[in-house]
Amino acid sequence: MAIDPTATPSATPPATAADLDDDIYVEGADWESVVDAVSDDHITVNMGPQHPSTHGVLRLVLDLDGETVTRLTPIVGYLHTGIEKNTEVRTWVQGTTFVTRMDYLSPFYNEAAFCLATEKLLGVRVPERAEVVRVILLEFNRIASHLVWLATGGMELGSTTVMEFGFREREHILDLFEAQSGLRMNHAYIRPGGLAQDVTDDFLERSAALVDLLAERMRDYEDLLVENPIWHARLKNVGRIDADTCLRLGVTGPVLRAAGVPWDLRKAQPYSGYERYEFDVPTRTEGDSFARFLIRLEEMRQSMHIIRQALEVLPGGPVMVDDKRIAWPSQQSLGADGIGNDPDYIRHIMGESMEALINHFKLVTQGFTVPPGQVYVPVESPRGELGYAVTSIGTNKPYRVHVRAPSFVNLQAADVMARGQGVADVVVVVASLDPVMGDVDR
Repeated sequence: MAIDPTATPSATPPATAADLDDDIYVEGADWESVVDAVSDDHITVNMGPQHPSTHGVLRLVLDLDGETVTRLTPIVGYLHTGIEKNTEVRTWVQGTTFVTRMDYLSPFYNEAAFCLATEKLLGVRVPERAEVVRVILLEFNRIASHLVWLATGGMELGSTTVMEFGFREREHILDLFEAQSGLRMNHAYIRPGGLAQDVTDDFLERSAALVDLLAERMRDYEDLLVENPIWHARLKNVGRIDADTCLRLGVTGPVLRAAGVPWDLRKAQPYSGYERYEFDVPTRTEGDSFARFLIRLEEMRQSMHIIRQALEVLPGGPVMVDDKRIAWPSQQSLGADGIGNDPDYIRHIMGESMEALINHFKLVTQGFTVPPGQVYVPVESPRGELGYAVTSIGTNKPYRVHVRAPSFVNLQAADVMARGQGVADVVVVVASLDPVMGDVDR
């Protein structure tokens, strides 16, 4: 029966609509149907795709029973950039400028994994100095990524102080990255065969001072959050997931370690010389959002420990393989101290050696060829196992580059973690997974 818009509201609703507000009752309305409709608390709502708590352009479809989540469905693809496909029409060196943009919070990891796969196909091992510098930059990048996670997660839960602290320290790390590569993000500094150029003369001093500063500032985060009752109330027993479920879904990284599995590729399958460094793989058994918070705090401390060891053993020498198939002549030269490039020698070989000049021209314009083959190389990124499956057919471009992105795989766990939680807890669940949508969509 239709509602008469001209009717005068009654002061007292009928017994069948006793649970409705008095001021909405209208004479002649079919209140039986209205009561049946509003008594059904099962609804479906959208969160996103541009919601501040979704860490990027992510749409979440929530099935709710009242305020309780019964199902969470992530809808991805809003940030698709075709990076994997673009590498097929770029040279191997140019590929690094594309893959570094996938996970824009930890670009060095994509560069390192892609270059390690290329080097495996080439059958080359980068110089020791380049390996150590890579480790230092990778661990600084892990800290920077975790700081962004802490800053944004704190901001979404109402702690603007944590947000200011996290971005404050990250700026110092980006200053160091800019001094070495010329860019604060998307560096393309790690190249097949080594590095684009040597580090600056003050790299050791700046890195050591930065580690000391970060260690001191870590106490601020712990004092502010570890015993904070509001932080406990929002994170403890929220988004729980056990080890078996993590393994069935392929979840890796801090989420897996917070469920009690001590799996870290730097220990299990060492690369870039990680077997030379002593560090712990922190684990928890609670599997909730608070455990993931504690894991990431400890991982930052372990990264500082690795950086200090690497700074102590940083050798001299080149930062690019001595192989004219891969390296420009200017990248192969050494100064008198065996550490940096000698400008006079570079001018000599480029101005007086026709062979060097031609080789340089061909490498810049055409790139180098990679023998046919297929490899899979994983690294331990801040979000978990980042793997590159790279195929070459013997040309100057990859035939196929496929990425196992930890943000994409881990996002499967959001449904399991969110079920039975309140709507407000979805923010905590997604934040504790730490997804980067460029890593998801690629």
